[in-house]
Amino acid sequence: MVVTNPCAPDPRVLRHAAWMQEAGYRVTIHAFDRSQSHPTSQSYKGVRIMRYRLGDTPFGGTFDTYRGIRRFQRMVIQTLLHNPPSMVYCHDADTLRVGTALKKSHQIPFVFDMHDLQHTWVRYPAPQSILRTFASGRMKQRMLKRAKLASAIITSSGQVSDEGHRGFLQWLRHHGLDGTVVENRPMPPFSTSKQPPQKEWTVGYIGRVRDIKAFELLLSAVKLIPAHERPRLRIAGDGVAAAKVRRMMMDEVEAGEVEAKITPAFDQSELRELLSEIDVMYAMYAPLRGNILQGALPVKMFDSAAYGIPSVVNDGCLMSDVVREEGFGVAAPWGDSELVSRALVQTKNMCVDLHSNGEREQQRWLDAMSDVFEMIQ
Repeated sequence: MVVTNPCAPDPRVLRHAAWMQEAGYRVTIHAFDRSQSHPTSQSYKGVRIMRYRLGDTPFGGTFDTYRGIRRFQRMVIQTLLHNPPSMVYCHDADTLRVGTALKKSHQIPFVFDMHDLQHTWVRYPAPQSILRTFASGRMKQRMLKRAKLASAIITSSGQVSDEGHRGFLQWLRHHGLDGTVVENRPMPPFSTSKQPPQKEWTVGYIGRVRDIKAFELLLSAVKLIPAHERPRLRIAGDGVAAAKVRRMMMDEVEAGEVEAKITPAFDQSELRELLSEIDVMYAMYAPLRGNILQGALPVKMFDSAAYGIPSVVNDGCLMSDVVREEGFGVAAPWGDSELVSRALVQTKNMCVDLHSNGEREQQRWLDAMSDVFEMIQ
């Protein structure tokens, strides 16, 4: 398996690696330790994580990011050519170069697991930029060309009804490709579910902190709630906007507008404890990120529902269809502070159930992989 983050952790990558191991295969994850701050070798449920340190490489759509990923791709290709595997499993589009290289040189099959529309991220810092639009278009065409060579395509979202919003599966089909949906739902068992708060309550954001506009909207919405009824805020996670979000929140705390607790990156083993601290999960994102309107489903939405915690999500896209269909949250229009505020209050006392969990997704994954497994027997 290949992934361009340090896999420290990456729940989807680790989950699919564990499923592969359970199916009887030996798995090594080749991960890119961009910050050079994680162990170079680690074991997870028998899966080896092999991390490459190639100099500090930022996340985002910068030239340094592109150059660093290219170095990582070349290094992984060299490593795999030295000891060819039976199969290459590519997590997201920026690893497809590895899969196609091994297929062309040794006829090794590869799987494309598309978590996201990776080419949309390059436009996010400056959506009007002609240069970024051109680069995004090139990345998209390169991804589609390489994906056609995959033995199987797996993706993380699909339309939930004929009248509903499209997911990544429909995006693939629109471009002449097909695949199987395997959502990012957690595996049981789950601990005791949420109980309605007696008095004080907490809104949380647990995950990558990439989008400062989402937190500006959250603050604006919370400040519309009368001061004596306002929730505390609990934010946990790292990301390109983490430092800015921390400063912004601390300014509001010092001004007496909100109470907030903010902590950096967390391990997957800490997730249950973090979720126990909150009553509502805030899972809203700026729609300028093209993947939001095309079908992104926040992992935090499923993780929180597994523990009875409702989510507030973007309206007008697939995630709103899912929370309405399954009854584990409320959707609000992006940018409308008043309606977001109402949604937060509305979900305060909600206790929800995640009816379909990762066991269903594991069976979907096994069905999608059956033909590939036959190829590598």
